[in-house]
Amino acid sequence: MVSLLAAMAAPGYPARPVLVLSNRADAGGMALTGDVPTAVVHSRGREREEFEAELDRVLVAHQVEFIALAGFMRVLGEGFVQRWQGRMINIHPSLLPSFRGLDTHARALAAGVRLHGCSVHWVSPGVDEGAIIAQAAVPVLPGDDEAVLAARVLAQEHSLYPAALAMVTGGGAMLPGGDGALACGWAP
Repeated sequence: MVSLLAAMAAPGYPARPVLVLSNRADAGGMALTGDVPTAVVHSRGREREEFEAELDRVLVAHQVEFIALAGFMRVLGEGFVQRWQGRMINIHPSLLPSFRGLDTHARALAAGVRLHGCSVHWVSPGVDEGAIIAQAAVPVLPGDDEAVLAARVLAQEHSLYPAALAMVTGGGAMLPGGDGALACGWAP
């Protein structure tokens, strides 16, 4: 999130932040948003539909046009995903379609892969199943453990995600099967 905010501060970047939203008030990035408004929608103790209805209400109230998920560790329901179809992306710490879900670095090491990395993808109802927008690969080196590999991947995430967000908000990437127009309207 901090990398996205820093990129959006650059002149000419095709998006601007209007809200940082979390389901946890203690999320580390919430204190690093600068002048960008923040909101917390608690998920604990709520049914998914109630939680997602409140998310949607807050997003609409802040005139959010496009969502870039970053560290949002909640699986969003089909109804919410469909409402934001073509306007929501996520970053995942693996070279999708390999290693969907959690514990990606441990699973990559256990599988003995020689390349690992990160992927930016369109959010779809299936977990980490959306069309891939961009990927960055890193080598898996002898002696790597989970923490070392995760740090190498995270460094790539910090540059890949802002580049991918610029690509989709600038019209350079479209959701497959769409009509050729990206459903967002960021202000420069």
